Amino acid sequence: MENKGYLSRGCNGFPKPSHKKETVFKHGCNKLDVYDWLKDIPTPADLKGFDCVEVRFKNSRKDFFKLTPGIEVSVGDIVAVEATPGHDIGIVSLTGNLVWFQMRKKKVNPASSEVKKIYRKSKSSDIEKWVSAIEQEQPTMFKARKIAIELDLEMKISDVEYQGDKTKAIFYYTADARVDFRELIKRLAEEFMIRIEMRQIGVRQESSRLGGIGACGRELCCSTWLTQFKSVSTSSARLQQLSLNPQKLAGQCSKLKCCLNYEYDTYFDAIKDFPDSSKILKTKAGDAIHQKTDIFRGIMWYSYTASTERFIPVSVEKVREVIENNKNNIIPEMLDELKLHEEEKKIDFENVVGQDDITRFDDKKR
Repeated sequence: MENKGYLSRGCNGFPKPSHKKETVFKHGCNKLDVYDWLKDIPTPADLKGFDCVEVRFKNSRKDFFKLTPGIEVSVGDIVAVEATPGHDIGIVSLTGNLVWFQMRKKKVNPASSEVKKIYRKSKSSDIEKWVSAIEQEQPTMFKARKIAIELDLEMKISDVEYQGDKTKAIFYYTADARVDFRELIKRLAEEFMIRIEMRQIGVRQESSRLGGIGACGRELCCSTWLTQFKSVSTSSARLQQLSLNPQKLAGQCSKLKCCLNYEYDTYFDAIKDFPDSSKILKTKAGDAIHQKTDIFRGIMWYSYTASTERFIPVSVEKVREVIENNKNNIIPEMLDELKLHEEEKKIDFENVVGQDDITRFDDKKR
């Protein structure tokens, strides 16, 4: 049976040696690969290259490591890095001066003693042990879930990540309340004979690890390319004139969909030119209150307080005019209803690629 443990690390192929000596291994591609936009900019001759690199591990876990003197790595190299305890196996995702900007962004001091080191490029023995550890992750997760159920713990173990040297495992779990898992750690250590680390994650992180198909029909953004989760509020939905229906706005993680933030800035810029919807339009036919807005067509819908069931479409220019007249104590007779009954332009079917009209069997007399 073909060994496919590497798939959990995002590699599209089994790690193969890039040299004849079979001491350097490279990976294929990954959803968390970073584009180095500084690679085409030459480094000044008097400037020494940055001695830290970014290394990624399972899913979205990344960390920064310092290069040992005499070791040169490039993006895609599988390396052995310092861990607590022992060593771990990771894939270099970023090198060069861009790493400095990333460390500055995440407030990591390159001169700090907390920045661990890269020991060496991976050897054949490192890769074999690493792949063997990856293959144990799924069976370990199932056994750990069974033990948690036996201990009646209100938690869900969603993922397990083994360290490259098989001396330690990180158990990712979700829970609604604080969980006393001391007995669980004891049972897990006796069962698997390794060091146990429990790490709580949110429901968004859990969905990114499990994956799935979204309402758009495509794979979840969090499991393909989205690595940083920004807070999503109902104000994003209100600004985009969306119905506040939890079933439609919630994603697979039962939280508000991350895609609500994608077009927020566009809507925010577009609605700046609209008048204040909280203002009441005063007319002799009665006061009119705002009901909804069509941002794309530049239409605001109002209704009189006496008959709120009837919506009146008004252009943005007309709303501005009425608001300005109300400031000058000028009360118009009534709101000028915008005519929206536009004739639909029928597009004639043109057989340009040898296809027939879909309505060719319809009864023309009806």
